[in-house]
Amino acid sequence: MPRNIVFAGTKNGVRMKNMQPYIIIADDHSMIRKGLKLLLMSQLQYRNIYEASSCNGLMNELKNNKCTHLILDVIFSDGTALEVVPAIRKLYPDIRIMVFSMQLKEVYADAFKQFDIHYYLNKAQDEDVSLEIINRFLNDIPPVRDGEELHQRNPFSSLAPRELEILHYLLNGYQTNNIANTLNLSTSTISTVKKRIFEKTETENITQLLELALLYNISF
Repeated sequence: MPRNIVFAGTKNGVRMKNMQPYIIIADDHSMIRKGLKLLLMSQLQYRNIYEASSCNGLMNELKNNKCTHLILDVIFSDGTALEVVPAIRKLYPDIRIMVFSMQLKEVYADAFKQFDIHYYLNKAQDEDVSLEIINRFLNDIPPVRDGEELHQRNPFSSLAPRELEILHYLLNGYQTNNIANTLNLSTSTISTVKKRIFEKTETENITQLLELALLYNISF
């Protein structure tokens, strides 16, 4: 059983025990939300925890409840985190955000850093390590730098945030006009981005793109 981790300091970004953060856990899997909430309450003694299961639900939760920290998955049934993060940053610029997902860090982390999101935790991480990272996040302590980590080259790691958004819909079988309507963009924009995705991943069509995504464990 993981040790009970509590930061009690008052300086250098460490939150005092009686200054409870207001946390939203946004994930489309109920068991993930409930399990993480239980860990935060039982192991880290946090109490002000809300839940959201979709992009729309998250925006409503942010509107209805003051929130200091957001723990956010990448893929939802009604879209992706990259679609709502720009709006969140505009409406709630002070909120702290951590990505908690099975999506590969080397693919998505740089895209989220463009929105000043520097905490990225994989759901497969060991519980002890996860608790350490989450507690650093909730106490506003800078994440441990991982610049020394060496990753095998991933053909999807060079995709920009907009390209990752559109990649999600391409992998789910959406046609150009459907993606344009969903993201409120022109079909020419979608076609241009689609072409860039093919170029960056060195694929020629959707079939090859799907095969590459499966090879590199890109969930969609």
